[in-house]
Amino acid sequence: MTDLNTLTIAEACDKLRAGEVTSSELTEACLTAIEGAGALNAFVHNTPEIAREQAKLADARLQKGDDAPMCGIPLGIKDLFCTKGVPSQAASGILKGFKPEYESTVTQNLFDAGAVMLGKLNMDEFAMGSSNETSVYGNAVNPWRRGNDETALTPGGSSGGSASAVSADLCLAATGTDTGGSIRQPAAFTGITGIKPTYGRCSRWGIVAFASSLDQAGPMTKSVRDAAIMLGAMCGHDPKDSTSADLAVPDFEAMLTGDIKGKVIGIPKEYRMEGMPEEIEKLWADGTAMLKDAGAEIRDISLPHTKYALPAYYVIAPAEASSNLARYDGVRYGHRAKLDQGDGITEMYEKTRAEGFGHEVQRRVMVGTYVLSAGFYDAYYNKARKVRTLIKKDFEDVFAEGIDAILTPATPSAAFGLGEMAEADPVSMYLNDVFTVTVNLAGLPGIAVPAGLDRQGLPLGLQLIGRPWEEGDLLNTAYALEQAAGYVAKPAKWW
Repeated sequence: MTDLNTLTIAEACDKLRAGEVTSSELTEACLTAIEGAGALNAFVHNTPEIAREQAKLADARLQKGDDAPMCGIPLGIKDLFCTKGVPSQAASGILKGFKPEYESTVTQNLFDAGAVMLGKLNMDEFAMGSSNETSVYGNAVNPWRRGNDETALTPGGSSGGSASAVSADLCLAATGTDTGGSIRQPAAFTGITGIKPTYGRCSRWGIVAFASSLDQAGPMTKSVRDAAIMLGAMCGHDPKDSTSADLAVPDFEAMLTGDIKGKVIGIPKEYRMEGMPEEIEKLWADGTAMLKDAGAEIRDISLPHTKYALPAYYVIAPAEASSNLARYDGVRYGHRAKLDQGDGITEMYEKTRAEGFGHEVQRRVMVGTYVLSAGFYDAYYNKARKVRTLIKKDFEDVFAEGIDAILTPATPSAAFGLGEMAEADPVSMYLNDVFTVTVNLAGLPGIAVPAGLDRQGLPLGLQLIGRPWEEGDLLNTAYALEQAAGYVAKPAKWW
């Protein structure tokens, strides 16, 4: 059977259980696709031996009647997840050569469920970026093109390698992480589905930290059903993570009925940004109409502190990054700079960090250290924390008024060309997160669903924001939107 790598998780699951294919056959199809996709630079550490061994074990489990939905499914793993004995660099030069002696909780959960790891995926360095242009491995490339234009496009960031690999059918799904939109924005740029669950739903243990109060792992998949299946395997309480929620994990897939009659969908007026492209406006209006036609009630809402979200985020996230990245000092693991005679420990720290960290990471560490410094802590960091509380309260207020989910655009544009933002002010790049950061600041679940193409043939996505801990309900609303949109476009193969 050809093109096994193009299957969804749900389709592969059915075929595996029916005995029509084996996990080993699925895995070989993906490994072959990866070998032919070097131009995308999505996979950065291939693990074919591990994949074949895991597939063999999965096949043995399936023969014994194992019905775990992820059993035998080949996945890509974002390089931010620590994987035992496999390079885990967070796309940074400072972690070169680091092979953890332990497994992240999320990847362990997936492997316990029988999933197969094909390799590690490209990303922005330490998950800092919106275009996958800050990686020590070089840029990941979007499999989509603007019509006949050969300009290489960004797959988004920071989970750009994950988005590119899933969109190009190099794997059936991938793990991502989302600190301010790093699952949802690349999903929208590449025409796939990506969900950031409620903060605390997935363990952060063994995931290289960027901003600890914002980071959350989630699945990046080819459909909403696949997202429901994979999320169910990824999450669960973890005593090793103090922020992990001790809540039962529902059967998310079983909650996908597509019935949203009587659900109330909020449309926030503050997300109508000045200068927003007409295509994004139309997509949003079309999505609203689709949900209304499916039986939902549409209600205009206000989230008044939205305009302060980006500045608050870009104070809080760098502050936490500054603290988290202080551990990379060249002493215990990773890169250590060569020292000159007479250099002391201070020089070792300075040279190691100057060589090991890229420019964007250096920028954010410096911003974070500045806003945490004695003279500016109250003026910036404390003020940003107060704004964050107000943003969270905005959402609590609308949910208290009966709103079940909120519909917004996922991104302010379609994918842009790699290098096109190189000369722009860094703030211009940060504006890519304008629709997504509020969700992280409030700790809410959010999902990006592909809903259309722009005039150049590039995918555009819509975002749904749900109530905390109600991922099942959110996924069902996304499922209804997915069915109504009927999005089936795939990139034309050029790589």
